[in-house]
Amino acid sequence: MSTQKGSTSRSGAVIERTYRTRAEELWRLWTTKAGFESWWGSEGSRVEVHTIEAREGGALHYEMIAVAPADIAARKQMGLPPASSVRARFAEFRPYQRLILTHVIDFVPGVKAYEQTIAVDFFPAGERVRMVTTIEPMHDEEFTRTSIRVFTGQLEMLERRFQGQ
Repeated sequence: MSTQKGSTSRSGAVIERTYRTRAEELWRLWTTKAGFESWWGSEGSRVEVHTIEAREGGALHYEMIAVAPADIAARKQMGLPPASSVRARFAEFRPYQRLILTHVIDFVPGVKAYEQTIAVDFFPAGERVRMVTTIEPMHDEEFTRTSIRVFTGQLEMLERRFQGQ
């Protein structure tokens, strides 16, 4: 079970969830191949991690692959192929406290490459962890809204994972 809070602004979004789990388990889902692949991406896609160097400055390289017809169509409408190679780095890495992933957005046709960060703060409290995620905006409002929608869906997958614990 989790509790949910969230807000958006021109500067991005802050999304807060509280999960019934230990900080170590939630951290593992962000910092290991199996963990990351188990929840990252939308319901209609899958992620294949090629590299994950869980340390400050470490690389993260994964493939985001749409598999459901609706996701394939949505990506096509946004001018994206069914699969995108995504590169990021762990810009900050404080185990069980905070991590910052800086993604290189270089896969959008007609858009000059840029960086986008996702900062995640973990607040353990007994058998629960409050996770506060701050997502920077993307190059336009449509991509920002999509990014936030996909990330919120990912958090719903995490919530289902921890139900019943």
